[in-house]
Amino acid sequence: MLYQLPLADRYQQLSDDELRAGIRRLKEQFGKRLVILGHHYQQQDVIEFADLRGDSLKLSQLAAEQKDAEFIVFCGVHFMAESADILTDNRRRVILPDLSAGCSMADMADIDDVEDAWQFLEGAEDGTPITPITYVNSSAAVKAFVGRHDGACCTSSNAKLVVEWALHGGTPNGDGGHKILFAPDQHLGRNTAYALGFPLGSMIIYDPAQRNGGLTAEQVRAARFILWKGHCSVHGLFTKAQIDAVRKLDEPYNVIVHPECAWEVCQAADLVGSTEYIIQAVNKAPAGSYWAIGTEHNLVKRVALENPDKHVRSLAGIHCLCTTMYRIDLRHLYWCLERLAAGEIANQVSVDTETRHWSKVALDRMLALRPTQPISAK
Repeated sequence: MLYQLPLADRYQQLSDDELRAGIRRLKEQFGKRLVILGHHYQQQDVIEFADLRGDSLKLSQLAAEQKDAEFIVFCGVHFMAESADILTDNRRRVILPDLSAGCSMADMADIDDVEDAWQFLEGAEDGTPITPITYVNSSAAVKAFVGRHDGACCTSSNAKLVVEWALHGGTPNGDGGHKILFAPDQHLGRNTAYALGFPLGSMIIYDPAQRNGGLTAEQVRAARFILWKGHCSVHGLFTKAQIDAVRKLDEPYNVIVHPECAWEVCQAADLVGSTEYIIQAVNKAPAGSYWAIGTEHNLVKRVALENPDKHVRSLAGIHCLCTTMYRIDLRHLYWCLERLAAGEIANQVSVDTETRHWSKVALDRMLALRPTQPISAK
């Protein structure tokens, strides 16, 4: 994890109105040379300054399309800024307003641990090939590892398609006999494999905190899916008990959750899908409908705000916040823009040439596949 030095006292003394005025002034000063990206989980007072908003990969792709932009300020977390740097050319400079805005899930798959796991898994196998898949919520180093080992990235919306591709070794005529190492989110891996018809018994967990992941060679040979022991700290807060409680309410709530939630939560939900899928499902729903959403709090609030004719609430009775995303605030946004105006590119996120190449290989393999339907619990 990277660390951000404390901002100067004068930034702490500015009011929200002063910060907003300063950000607006600097945005006007840079014009099209500057693009601010806002992830769906970002706070509303930051999102209002975003030129583009979306999930991490969509934002990186949109950033690459901004031909006039020299500076890309990513209001998200570190792996997202890395992806933006990978997918844009060397003329752009990607900036993260607070370097300590990381992702606990991505941090659960350290590249050294991944390389150790691969050595053990390959040694444990009896010749059956293993294809690695990494969720885009991972470091550039892990993406590059996957690229070098004939694997691909995936998103929460195309995970089924990528897993099917990987099971066939990435070739249309493959025999479907490959095994899968899925990192770093065990829940997305499990929910995806189960949605494709594989039983839970075909999946094992690799725990990087234990020797050989806590597995024997026999367990590896018997499994079809090796799931990395990682998870999202936000989506891990949702439970089946919360769904049971919503079902007891008088109102006819539709329960929709993200596939980073645990398997039993996804099985109990009415709908399961990516962030974009959740947004579109509620946007297209009839007026007066009821929705209990199992995803990050800021997104749920924004969906409710943008759908005043519907009844939208969080599935949980607590605020499920992405605390690292929360590190990006008006003060850090204003600070990095002010430094930029002074000729200093603060907090630039830059991926080295080799890592960029192999990460892009893994991303391009995913992007070459045709779109598919999101995971569904039913």
